[in-house]
Amino acid sequence: MGTPDFAATILDDIVKSGLEIVGVVTAPDRPAGRGQKLKSSPVKATSEAHKIPVLQPIKLKDPEFIQSLKSLKPDLFIVVAFRMLPEIVWSIPPFGTINLHASLLPQYRGAAPINWAIINGEKETGLTTFKIDHKIDTGRIILQEKVVLTDDMTAGDLHDILMNKGAGLITRTVDLLFSDKAELNDQNNLLESQDELKPAPKLFKENCRIDWSQSRQTIYNFIRGLSPYPGAWTVFCNQEGKEFSARVHSVSKKITDNDKPAGMIDQTNKLELVIHCESGALSINTFQPEGKKKMSAEQFLRGYRKILIKVK
Repeated sequence: MGTPDFAATILDDIVKSGLEIVGVVTAPDRPAGRGQKLKSSPVKATSEAHKIPVLQPIKLKDPEFIQSLKSLKPDLFIVVAFRMLPEIVWSIPPFGTINLHASLLPQYRGAAPINWAIINGEKETGLTTFKIDHKIDTGRIILQEKVVLTDDMTAGDLHDILMNKGAGLITRTVDLLFSDKAELNDQNNLLESQDELKPAPKLFKENCRIDWSQSRQTIYNFIRGLSPYPGAWTVFCNQEGKEFSARVHSVSKKITDNDKPAGMIDQTNKLELVIHCESGALSINTFQPEGKKKMSAEQFLRGYRKILIKVK
């Protein structure tokens, strides 16, 4: 059960591992693009390439869908980047339902664990397989695999690393379950008394705006943690007071002697955008002004004759 590229790549690898996939559940086809033509999910495309039956329910409690699931006689459900399942679904297989989550649970439960691990400046994260139960991301853990995070890693980089490791962790998990060797661990047992749980809530546009009053490192982590999607953004203002918004895809830490207030832009070099923060400054590498394609700061400034003075 899954929908996006992350799940599709893992599905492809699982099929190649030799596990018998008797069916796939994914999101219904949806209108996309200017022509609003129906578009299938990446998981559906992968399933069709392997000639695996596909179910696309609108409602997960639909009796017809439930009966279709049962008719497949599955031993186990595997969930990767899909919707929250009702008990009437996850309780069907004799071996239960397992989920692959992109964090080291119990940390970063929620919809955006990859983004939040980088935003918070973590040094490591990873993958977890666990048994689904009544609450989101709280089930008993079967296996985990750690991944070291570097200071320049983006959410996109981490997404691809975890995606490429995911199938291996799932197949090892399935082997343990089917051989009755799996040791299921309560998530509470992995918490030290002083540990604080860090959530990974869904990201919306309003909480992706850059706050330039924060420290340079905090903003640096925020931008790479939202790159390439959903994208950190800010509003630029020129000397005439005209404003435009832009997504900021990548930045570099900048050493500067100028002690300007946070949010002020230093354009001493006419082809460089240096923005001051609470402590230090950041140079914009690539960004995407509203209504334009992604470009470097230099490409933008070569065609933009007005001086930018601040961000908001």
